[in-house]
Amino acid sequence: MTPLEIRIADLIRSGGPMSVTEYMRTSLADPDHGYYVTRDPLGAAGDFTTAPEISQMFGELIGLWCVDVWQKMDRPSPFDWVELGPGRGTLMADAVRAAQVLPDFLEDGRLTLVETSPMLKERQRQALAEAPLPVAWTDTFDADGEAPLLLIANEFLDALPIRQFERTADGWRERQVALDGEAGFRFATGDTVMEDQVPAALRDTPTGAIFETCPDARDLVAAVADRIARSGGAALFIDYGHPVPALGETLQAVRGHAYHRVLTDAGEADLTAHVDFGALADSARDAGASVLGPVDQGRFLQAIGIERRTEALVRTASPDQIADIASALNRLTAPGPNAMGRLFKAMAVHHPDMVGVDGFGAAMF
Repeated sequence: MTPLEIRIADLIRSGGPMSVTEYMRTSLADPDHGYYVTRDPLGAAGDFTTAPEISQMFGELIGLWCVDVWQKMDRPSPFDWVELGPGRGTLMADAVRAAQVLPDFLEDGRLTLVETSPMLKERQRQALAEAPLPVAWTDTFDADGEAPLLLIANEFLDALPIRQFERTADGWRERQVALDGEAGFRFATGDTVMEDQVPAALRDTPTGAIFETCPDARDLVAAVADRIARSGGAALFIDYGHPVPALGETLQAVRGHAYHRVLTDAGEADLTAHVDFGALADSARDAGASVLGPVDQGRFLQAIGIERRTEALVRTASPDQIADIASALNRLTAPGPNAMGRLFKAMAVHHPDMVGVDGFGAAMF
């Protein structure tokens, strides 16, 4: 067993089976052995690769999107430019470089990265060492801030702990993690029937069906939306998920760029789940903001100019570089059922008075 599995097993022995939420939170964020606390998970030597690591075009276009939205906000000064879960800082470094087309944007912006991993914070400092504006770090999003907000969250929501509910013979019960012998874990169900946790339209389903919710994601999006409704601004969420609440188990583990058993090697594998964009959109609207999307990532990137950016890069590229650029474009935008261009979605949360947020209908360029 890993050191964290030993700790989890001790917690279950003393307190009984733990919720999937607690298992996921402990696996990812334990202060001593949590997955995101102890490693840089990105790149070929890590466990997965995100869109900013595939191509500079992704971060550049996000930066230009932010500049465009800032102009539609009537160029507030100051404003808070925030990224949740910045990884290695690659997206923001590319975004800052692209945003230099309008120096006033960088002069008026206050850049804050929300990150809990000491290792990734250091990577971000290196990536943004030459940034032409101050950079601050914080562990949590400032929901009480008063300045207008521009927020980016790429592949952040999928790593927030979920709750799972299983349809049993006598109703919906919360899924838990229990001991399986002395050296392993298994899924179990709690004693309490929780029908109200599942949308009414999804309750009458066969035994064994799974429904997932993510209260942390709903609360975060509600806090972002509340601040935007009060102070102005917009937020862009990009992640993999589904547009409306649905049945199905999406909790998965990844290690070494391959799927891994969810209940093995706690702290040594990434745990994620698909994002329920419909539930998040409802939370944002309830908090007073407006919502656009979700739309497929490929459609969003095409609308904000990725093909034109590709053409510009190709003009000065070598034959090998041209092949790499074309491969990156395809990987980011391909519409196949399991491709990033379709599986990943983009959703914008914005102030109700803002019109013309690009990427969700009209092209930006």
